Amino acid sequence: MATESKKDMETMTESQVKVEASAQAEDLSAAPARTLWGDAWKRLRKNKLAIFGAIWIIFMILVALTADLWVPQTLGSPTEADSTTMAQMSRLAPSAEHPFGTDTLGRDVLCRVIYGARISLAVGVLATAISTLIGLVMGALAAYYGGIWDTIIMRLADIFLAFPYTLFVIAMLAVIGSGIQNVFIAIGILGWPSIARVFRSAILSVKENDYVDAARAMGASDFRIIARHIFPNSVASIVVYATMNIGGAILTESALSYLGMGVVPPDPSWGIMIQDGQTYLATQPWLMLMPGLAILTTVLAFTLLGDGLRDALDVKMKDA
Repeated sequence: MATESKKDMETMTESQVKVEASAQAEDLSAAPARTLWGDAWKRLRKNKLAIFGAIWIIFMILVALTADLWVPQTLGSPTEADSTTMAQMSRLAPSAEHPFGTDTLGRDVLCRVIYGARISLAVGVLATAISTLIGLVMGALAAYYGGIWDTIIMRLADIFLAFPYTLFVIAMLAVIGSGIQNVFIAIGILGWPSIARVFRSAILSVKENDYVDAARAMGASDFRIIARHIFPNSVASIVVYATMNIGGAILTESALSYLGMGVVPPDPSWGIMIQDGQTYLATQPWLMLMPGLAILTTVLAFTLLGDGLRDALDVKMKDA
């Protein structure tokens, strides 16, 4: 009897272990899979400054995209001035009718700031997209193949970085001409060396991993290895750098427009508005203050978001 009872207890114990093991397996299968981007989003939500930057960027984008629906009816044209009322409307102080005041031609400053946001954001995004694409290709070639490719591309990057960036852009615009299209082309083409260096460093830390060697041993092509294995594990640093680079491109466009090498008047640009308003800084400071605040807050928002993304995408960080 004792032997049978002992066997029954062992059988019950084994069955309980199996039940518990199956229950744990079900819990693990039911639990959502953790991913890099999912964990990054959880960490990013805890960063109030980064969330504030993201909210401000989204707000600016929405205002810029919907400007045609409501701005001309409420604030007037951002480019055209009414010659019959120019004298009475010129350089009016901020009021309920004109929250940011009016400029020297009687145009509403808030209206021009909103349409200037459309130009600045477009230049920032397009220029960063061009420089990122070129930088990814150059960085991938330099890091993956190495040797002569690495030497040529990195020395070419050194040549680009040896020149002062803004002067290099001005020189290029002097050749191809001013205008918004040429501005984002010049900024984009000349901005690739830094991104190439960042991506090259990221690839060098990834390409010697076992899964890359396994893919190479299975006969995967170089393009497939880079696109499917190396790029997804190196893209985090590029996302951070590109986000911050958008703010830098906006600042560069404003500087070029201020110097007369960027957007062509009467198209609104924050840099042009600052250049026009600097003469009246002592008497009508809002002419410079409002576009200056637009540049400050937008560039700061991209910087805060990029800084938050850097911390969120750092796999070494632990959840608080």
